[in-house]
Amino acid sequence: MENFLLQRELTISCSRTERGKHMQLGIRLHDIKKAPLEERLAIAKEQGFLCGHLALSKVITEYPVDDGALTPGYAMYLKKIFAKNDLDIAVLGCYLNLANPDEGQLAKITHRYLAHIRFASLLGVGVVGTETGAVNEAYKFEEKNHSDEALDIFIQNVKPVISYAEKMGVIFAIEPVWKHIVCNPKRARKVLDEIASPNLQIIFDPVNLLDISNYQNRDVIIEEVIELLGDDIAMVHMKDFVVQDGKLVSVAAGTGEMNYEKIIRFIKERKPYIHVTLENTTPENAVQSKEYIQGLYDSCRI
Repeated sequence: MENFLLQRELTISCSRTERGKHMQLGIRLHDIKKAPLEERLAIAKEQGFLCGHLALSKVITEYPVDDGALTPGYAMYLKKIFAKNDLDIAVLGCYLNLANPDEGQLAKITHRYLAHIRFASLLGVGVVGTETGAVNEAYKFEEKNHSDEALDIFIQNVKPVISYAEKMGVIFAIEPVWKHIVCNPKRARKVLDEIASPNLQIIFDPVNLLDISNYQNRDVIIEEVIELLGDDIAMVHMKDFVVQDGKLVSVAAGTGEMNYEKIIRFIKERKPYIHVTLENTTPENAVQSKEYIQGLYDSCRI
């Protein structure tokens, strides 16, 4: 709350025609109050957001969203209602475990990714987004996730997905997360270099690279991300964190301990009109969080 008060006088409202003064702020659509999709999109527009993170199964309850349901007609319907509300689909989320050790489950997961990529090619989304998995069926942290063997497994399993993304003209973006296989900037750089595809890029979520063991070095970690991955960052997630009971807990941007100066400067200097979606907001604080981040951007001098 203190952060909001400090930044209030810096916040400048932005018109939709200026597209957020060169940074396009959006929101995870499942963080908007529960409602049919068209109502959620209307709320997002009313609140001043310019794009959305669409996780089909978390947002659409009135229609099926299984692989067989993702037809061209369905994609074109969704494209129309997003355009009606002046919203880009920044991310089509498909956050499944590509390192699942069960062959049957892995085959279904891979098929789900291919269906999302095909759907994305018709929707005109920014990226199909994913995290990078764990070496167990539960998709939970274990030390083996950070091993070289785990990284090799992920690289091999993601290759056919990237190959299909190339065929369909879709950008596939991985999100490094401390608890998962691609847990730091160096491992992300290795994935990019080994696969060497222009259709593979990065979702940069600074808080997801932090843990209780490293959060005090967050400025150094952010600098390393920008140095190693900057050119390949396709979009950014914005949230904050607090420390509770010896763990990091994600909260809305501007309500925790995060320092956004390096991130905002990077965006303003190098990423015009980039999609930036808020995470871990509530219906009650989403607009306040948006205004906080927009205020930081508007007041940043480069």
